[in-house]
Amino acid sequence: MKTSFSGIILVLLIQLGFVLSYKEYLFKTCSSSGFCHRNREFARNVQRATNFVPQYAIDPKSVEVDPELYVIKGQVLKHLAQLGKSVQLPFELTLLDKNNVRFQIFEDRSTAQPKNALVNTARYNETTKWSFKTDQVTIERVKDEKVIKDENHVSFQFGKDGKYRAELSYSPVRLVIYAGDEAQLVMNDNNFLNYEHFRTENENSKHLSPYESDFDMFSESFKETRHDKIPMGPESISSDFTFKGFKHVYGIPEHADSFNLKDTTGSDLPYRLFNVDIFEYVPNSRMPMYGSIPFLLASKPGVSVGLFWINSADTFIDINKKHEKDTSTHWMSENGVLDVVLTVGERPEDINESYGSLTGYVQLPPLFSLGYHQCRWNYNDEKDVLNINSLFDEHQIPYDVIWLDVDYADSRKYFTWQPEKFPDPEGMLKELDITGRNLVLIIDTHLKTGYSLSDTIREKEITIKDSENKTFVGQCWPGEAVWLDSMNPASQEFWDEQHALSDENTFMGRFSTNFYIWNDMNEPSIFDGIETTSLKSNLHYGNWEHRSVHNVFGLTFHEATYKALVKRLESTERQRPFILTRSFYAGSQRTAAMWTGDNMSKWEYLKASIPMVLTLGVSGMPFAGADVGGFFGDPSKELLTRWYQTGIWYPFFRAHAHIDSRRREPWVPGGSYTSIIRDAIRLRYALLPMWYTSFFESSQTGVPVLKPTFYDNLNNIESYDIEDQFYLGNSGILVKPVTDEGASSTEIYLPDEQIYYDFTGGCISNRSYQLTEPGFITKDVLLADIPMLLKGGSIVAAKNRYRRSSHLMANDPYTLTVALDKDGDASGRLYVDDGSSFNYERGEYLYLNFTANKTSIASTAENNSAFAESLGNIKVEKLQLLGRRDITEAKAECDGETWNLSFKTEGANTIVTNPKLPVNKNWTVHLQSDGSSQSAEEEDKPKGALSSGLLVSVGAILASSAAALKYFSIL
Repeated sequence: MKTSFSGIILVLLIQLGFVLSYKEYLFKTCSSSGFCHRNREFARNVQRATNFVPQYAIDPKSVEVDPELYVIKGQVLKHLAQLGKSVQLPFELTLLDKNNVRFQIFEDRSTAQPKNALVNTARYNETTKWSFKTDQVTIERVKDEKVIKDENHVSFQFGKDGKYRAELSYSPVRLVIYAGDEAQLVMNDNNFLNYEHFRTENENSKHLSPYESDFDMFSESFKETRHDKIPMGPESISSDFTFKGFKHVYGIPEHADSFNLKDTTGSDLPYRLFNVDIFEYVPNSRMPMYGSIPFLLASKPGVSVGLFWINSADTFIDINKKHEKDTSTHWMSENGVLDVVLTVGERPEDINESYGSLTGYVQLPPLFSLGYHQCRWNYNDEKDVLNINSLFDEHQIPYDVIWLDVDYADSRKYFTWQPEKFPDPEGMLKELDITGRNLVLIIDTHLKTGYSLSDTIREKEITIKDSENKTFVGQCWPGEAVWLDSMNPASQEFWDEQHALSDENTFMGRFSTNFYIWNDMNEPSIFDGIETTSLKSNLHYGNWEHRSVHNVFGLTFHEATYKALVKRLESTERQRPFILTRSFYAGSQRTAAMWTGDNMSKWEYLKASIPMVLTLGVSGMPFAGADVGGFFGDPSKELLTRWYQTGIWYPFFRAHAHIDSRRREPWVPGGSYTSIIRDAIRLRYALLPMWYTSFFESSQTGVPVLKPTFYDNLNNIESYDIEDQFYLGNSGILVKPVTDEGASSTEIYLPDEQIYYDFTGGCISNRSYQLTEPGFITKDVLLADIPMLLKGGSIVAAKNRYRRSSHLMANDPYTLTVALDKDGDASGRLYVDDGSSFNYERGEYLYLNFTANKTSIASTAENNSAFAESLGNIKVEKLQLLGRRDITEAKAECDGETWNLSFKTEGANTIVTNPKLPVNKNWTVHLQSDGSSQSAEEEDKPKGALSSGLLVSVGAILASSAAALKYFSIL
């Protein structure tokens, strides 16, 4: 492909470091997108029709239940009134594992004659090959007696005791999911089902119904896409889905928008899923971003439902909240088959688990990856890298990973080094490894032309091709480049070779294993492309057009890297890879972390980052973060400080900056700012045991690592709109980051009547809060404050000793903080493994249950592996009992031995010092008290009053950096 002059100018501007602002006009809206325009027009005409006649119906005679596969099959008939005939569209209705009801509609296009004979004529139906965790999806066998079939519908019961039911009506086609006798989710409730079947341009007018538009059916009118001839003609699919009784819907990332999704009626911009490289994205926008997960979650008291629209093409989603009780959605994709999974359960966690049973749960990441990551574009050379490394130690700030952006490579040719700047990368890595630190390098899917590797992939025919089946050539970081087609099975072998450890002649073969990968620009980003990405007419393996696979392409690339790294590390006890990806799709959580891309150093971007990360979490992609400090621009010292205090709560915690931004490592602000940032990063490390436990639980059940407030408070409707605070997994830690400039106070929402203990900055104090009904409390905050509460009923494990990296913390002792609830009980969990290998998959881990009441604290191990035995030297060195000033005696019991424990009272709390409790043994601490603690329920409080609860207020909450430091033993 010839490079346009404008494309060359764009590349030059970017490489010179100019910041290009996000330009909305570069991207399609619904009215300028052919398929969205047509389907919205179809929906409007259907709504306006006074005597609407459904165009789609199921032939009752075609419906059959496969006795072996338990798949309900049949034919949807699309009636063409002008031709007096119908198009047959085969369907399948299947019950999958964990209450997943799958409905698919297909089209046979084997005899179609496209305008481009190279194009695969079939509708793309391989999205699940990439998004599902396995090809062998578990099909639940529906018992014969639970299937009802008559001339109007077919239905079946499912779930425990048959509490749920799926009913497929024939005319009009309508699929309803019931919980008990109440409809919860209805497909085609508004008759927006539309399946644009194959037809030639000459005969198109005869195939149009009175409700359809022919806008851009056979060619594009949007700016530079006019050359796109759309070889298969119109092939979009769409349907509406009504969420009955639901006013809160979440998901469909990635958008810089609110957590509870907004109404889009009357706007030219529905939520769009189309992976693009977007400069300086705009907060409060439904424009597309780098990744796409077509999953939507809806919750209300007693019932939650999920919708997974399995399609990797360009997709728009309208949301209509105008109805008094319901939320209606309209899903529109450019092509592919109609393939949707509808899920029902009692709680949102049930939906997360069901969705994850199909696409997989988040990888259990290596422990180091949950530490702090330091990055900018670019650290200049080896001296710069090692100087940054030493400055962290000089300022006693822990970190785990330093990153190198594109300019480490010779002429931006990946798998090379700039020899003058990085003459001894092996030595650099070894120096980092001394303190357990790691290096991440960026490696993208484009390869510079005229380079041995780009020549190789051309020779091997594993490049993305243009519409004439020639290697596609475009512009990206190296200038002119070609793209690896990671959808081609043959590309994996090539990619394995580039990442191999055993071959000393390969780029990576020379390096130790503290070396990991960043896959950026994999939307794919093409500077002279249409909407900054690939032409939709480009071809992938199998002659699939890029228009069909666009949103899943980024996943195929980072997954190829993951497989290559697993093979690379097999000889070293199969260390878990770490990969960061910018582009993602449903299923990306299995192999990669992500971040929210090119944000700006402005307060509104800090504020927007929280609902964005929460959205990703409920959508099955919890290993997410945003660039701390903002990628573009120079944050004020206050903004940078507040961003670090927020960033420690991103599951992926990385600071990153543009090449034109001033240096802003934690010590750069100086003085109290650096002290406060240091305290924040140390708090992240102190709580790594809770982060790792939360990730383990997410990897098993799909529960978000950052849990939205409403998850534990489903009967409290007000909590469904809270998007600026969250819990850390199941730990009970409730966090409300400060995201407003100059804030001197903040409001925290208490979603229930439970006791919440002040835990500001991770430090215990003498204050607690309890309301007689859910509501807000106001807390004064200083710049040093990180507003945190610990919910009554929680037990939290922490490691409070300063170490230079997570690797050096492995044998450190634990501090347990016990916060009894209003009934005097508490519980918590702690997961421990080696932090790096896959040995946990064969049971080499320790999983502890902590329980407490007014008379005891106990620890019980779930398993007794060899790994657990190896932890014998690790102890619990401190117990912090919140609100317990009444303790008169404490004794420990373990392995038949008992011993007295030393303790002291600090205000309202009791601290048990050096109990020497082995972390890998079952033990119990017995407590005696004089009954002097005043319980919260004994207080006579007016509605909404603050309470000291079990804690006695003795002044201001610990606020200053200096006060917080006394809780860290600095070695």
